[in-house]
Parts: sequence; structure tokens; C-alpha cells
Amino acid sequence: MSTTMTAGLKEKWMALRQQQPKTRIRDGARSLAVSEGQLLAACTGEQVIHLKRDFPALLQGMPALGRVMVLTRNESCVIERKGVFEDVRTDNPHAGVVVGKDIDLRMFFSKWVHGFAVPDDEALGFKRSLQVFDAQGNAVIKIFAVEGTDLAAWDQLVAAFRAEEQAESIVVAPAPAPRVYADSVDAAAFLQDWSALKDTHDFFPMLMKHKVSRIKALEIAEGRFSRRVQHDTVKVLLEQAAARKLEIMVFVGNHGNIEIHTGPVQKIVEIPGWINVMDPDFNLHLKTDDIRQCWVVEKPSEDGIVTSVEVFDASNEMIVQFFGKRKPGMPELEAWRALVKEIPNSN
Repeated sequence: MSTTMTAGLKEKWMALRQQQPKTRIRDGARSLAVSEGQLLAACTGEQVIHLKRDFPALLQGMPALGRVMVLTRNESCVIERKGVFEDVRTDNPHAGVVVGKDIDLRMFFSKWVHGFAVPDDEALGFKRSLQVFDAQGNAVIKIFAVEGTDLAAWDQLVAAFRAEEQAESIVVAPAPAPRVYADSVDAAAFLQDWSALKDTHDFFPMLMKHKVSRIKALEIAEGRFSRRVQHDTVKVLLEQAAARKLEIMVFVGNHGNIEIHTGPVQKIVEIPGWINVMDPDFNLHLKTDDIRQCWVVEKPSEDGIVTSVEVFDASNEMIVQFFGKRKPGMPELEAWRALVKEIPNSN
């Protein structure tokens, strides 16, 4: 493990903010050659508070805060959902679940390493939030106060989870080695397992069983369970879902958290290099220049075929997934299936 020198980092960030007031901390950290978590830690003191690493217990306190905004991102996509934490399940020490009509999360606590409480601070570009970072100092999840948040409950929660040590730096680890996949795959056996799926949640374990990457899996299944579609698929999908008032599911995640929006999309805004959803309680920001592959994927289940649209970057990492609105025990929406069938194959 290594520590980047952080002496004067706060001052450098403040100077950068003065020169470029609209600079976000994530971009500022990159320009200062540190991680976002390191830059935030450098502001520890009056501005930033380190939190205890008991993140499951912290999450159990979320419902008391009332209405908040939850943000999850990867390199190419940001999802923001406003609402109230309802059913918070953290009994499993490795994976937590939040279920509710507004906030819907799948959390992998082994990646939750550094937690901070952040205040409103215009000079530093901060908004009142709880932020968690992985071992590399990359953001896993951010929870922001909004209109309707119980600020007294917020302050009580922060006080209860304030860490004893309040250092102005964090130790960051090198990025983990990439996952190793099999050199060759028994395609017939793999497709047989695919055809026997009973639940979409069994798809990832199936990939692990065969030691195959997700992209390789889609290539093997092309023509049977998958098909490549055009790079502008997301724009078309969102615009058509809005026009048809179709309720969809949007999954955006990183290795520590997956955030899910279920419901309609309404205001679709395209700007150069980005496609956005700008609804009152749901925002999505997708960097279209990062899209390298889009696939329509079919997975058998006990409720019938479940169809997704999956979007990947140049490193074959998943950027975002789309489904029609559904729950276990419910078949896929025919309107969603019809929309996906209209998406043209890639040339």
C-alpha cells in the first residue's frame, strides 16, 4: 500500500476552485494527481469528518433521515435517485440490500473502506452528504441531504458514527489485479447452462462457473440469446420509453454498489457527448463517447424470458443495464419486449 503526499492538498484544491469555480472534486482530484477520497480526507477538520467503518449499521440509520438523494457512478455513467430509505437489509456482512419504491440498492461491503460526512461549503465545492470510498479512494456511494431531509437526525447520525481518528490523509491501495478468465470455453456446455437458467440472479454465478467474461458470454450466445445493437441504442430506448410512458429499470453500478431506478422516464436531454434523464426525482448522465458495445440479452427465468439492454465501455466493463419494470413472479412487460425488438442490429 502507498500514501500520496497530501501536504497542502486542501490549499491546492481551494486555489483550483478559485480559478475554476465550477470544477467538481472528482475532476479536481484528477488534476491534482490524487484520488477523490484523498482530496476529501485532506479537508478533514471543520469541513470533513471521518466515519466509523461500521457501514451496515450506518445504513440502518438512513430511514430516520427522511428524503435524501443517492448517487452512484462508474467511469461513464452517474445515477441519482431521490427518495426515502425503506427496507434496509444488512444481516449479510458481505452484501446489503435496500428495497423500496424510491431507493433500491445492492451493496458489497468489502469494497466500502473510507467513509466521510461532508458539510455544505461553497468555497470547497461541498454539499452536505455522506460519502463512501473504496480502497483506491474511488467513490462507491454518496448520499446527499435535500429538501425534506431531517437535518437534526442527520447530525445525530454523524455524531454517532464519528470515528475516533480524524487524520488529514488516507492510505490508498493499488488497483486490484484484473479477473482472470478461462482461455477456452466449452460453448455447448455454457449455452446448455444458459438455457437452463431459472432466475436472472443466477447469470453471474454461471459466468463464474465457466470462468467467462460477460462480453465473451454474449459473443458465445450471439444469435441465440444475444444480439449486438447500434451505439445510439440508449438514446433511442430512453426517448421511446418516455414517448410510450413505459416504466423501465435502470441499473448503474461499480464494484461496491449498484443503484436501480424503477419507473418512468420523462425529460430526455441530449448534449454533445452525453445523454441525460433530467426528471424531478431521477437523473441519469451517460457519456455516450464511452460506449463501445451495446447488446440485447435474453435470459430464461421461471417467469419467462427476461430481456435486457447492456452497454459496455472500451474495457468491456458494464456501463449501464436496462430492463422493463418487473418483479419476481411477474412476466416481462410486453410493451418493453416490443420496444426492444424494434432496436436495430449493429451494422
